[in-house]
Amino acid sequence: MSSVLITIALIIIVIAIAYYLVKKFAVLLVNAVLGLILLFIVNFFHIMSWLGKTDLGYSIPTLIISAIGGVPGVAILMLLSIFGVTV
Repeated sequence: MSSVLITIALIIIVIAIAYYLVKKFAVLLVNAVLGLILLFIVNFFHIMSWLGKTDLGYSIPTLIISAIGGVPGVAILMLLSIFGVTV
């Protein structure tokens, strides 16, 4: 009887952990997609040229920062570009 209760408890714990990870992964995925879309919009409309700077471009480091950082990552890239730091 106790082995059945332990098994049920372990199954509930595994399901709870899986639910938590899927929930966090979904938030990270949405953030990454929004960051990449914002990077595309900034480059497509040449927003950086309005500020007298070159576009951010689509280099590997820029894409990685945009995907991991999301919208704040693109904002940081824009600020770095304004201050003259290239990535």
